[in-house]
Amino acid sequence: MRRIKLVEVRSELGAGTRGASMGIDALKVACLNKGSDYFRRFNSVQVPDLNHVLFDRNHFPHARHIDSIYTVQKAIAGTVEQTLRLGEFPLVLAGDHSSAAATIAGIKAAYPHKTLGVVWVDAHADIHSPYTTPSGNVHGMPLAISLGDDNRACQRNQPEPETEFFWQRLQDLGEPGPKLTPEHLVYVVVRDTEAEENAIIERLGIKNYQLAEVKEKGTRQVAREIYERLRFCDLVYISFDVDSLDSRFSKGTGTPVEEGLNVEQAISLCRALLENDRVVCFEMVEINPTLDSENTMAQNAFDILEAATDAIQNRLRMEEVVSR
Repeated sequence: MRRIKLVEVRSELGAGTRGASMGIDALKVACLNKGSDYFRRFNSVQVPDLNHVLFDRNHFPHARHIDSIYTVQKAIAGTVEQTLRLGEFPLVLAGDHSSAAATIAGIKAAYPHKTLGVVWVDAHADIHSPYTTPSGNVHGMPLAISLGDDNRACQRNQPEPETEFFWQRLQDLGEPGPKLTPEHLVYVVVRDTEAEENAIIERLGIKNYQLAEVKEKGTRQVAREIYERLRFCDLVYISFDVDSLDSRFSKGTGTPVEEGLNVEQAISLCRALLENDRVVCFEMVEINPTLDSENTMAQNAFDILEAATDAIQNRLRMEEVVSR
């Protein structure tokens, strides 16, 4: 049977609030408290982080620490690519969400001739560029990297040439050019966006299943519709930001937002999405235990992670039975 490989990414260079680098360790604490053997069952690999540069002066106001982020992302992309080439399923546990651009680049490097679909479960659209960002935080930019769309029509910043250099390198990571087309991207419960993001989402026609629609249809029907939208994709990557949960359940994340999923909905959605045999990678990001005195976020996230992993393993077992 194909094995799951945990890819641990402790970088928080793309975040605006400190502490996401400790998210993986918070998950491990939640695992221990639950009496689970989860982290003993799977091989893991740690991608080196450069979080020490957070103590240095930032030279890139419109894409903070983008030079170091590029170095980290090269390592993430290489690890994801190698994991897939070895026939394993990369389950990425990461600090801030900028890592997702590298995960996507790694998938495309492993499967350069296949069409990739992305399901983005998140409170935020993460589709800013250095030209539109209000904060300079790169965790708000991974989809602009993957789509290769700078949204110049809504430009508000003039990034320095050095920023533009590294931005282009990020967009060309793995293979030159876009890794993803807008019709192969689906948002779930995105609800905290800026005007520039609203403009590009409307221009590109990206579907967003907001909470009311998820409640009305149920998670299984939403998953069915998502896969109908992605029917021409050979592969699917699912990116789960814990701030997709309602802020009642997600205090331990840098940017909690009201009107999100509850834990049961998140578990049900992840199960339904991960039963599809085209899913080649799952990623969970943005747990920040420094904002959460009782580690509740990580406990909730660990329950979701266990359910997601069970769904992946069940599917891999089915694939093995069929292949015999």
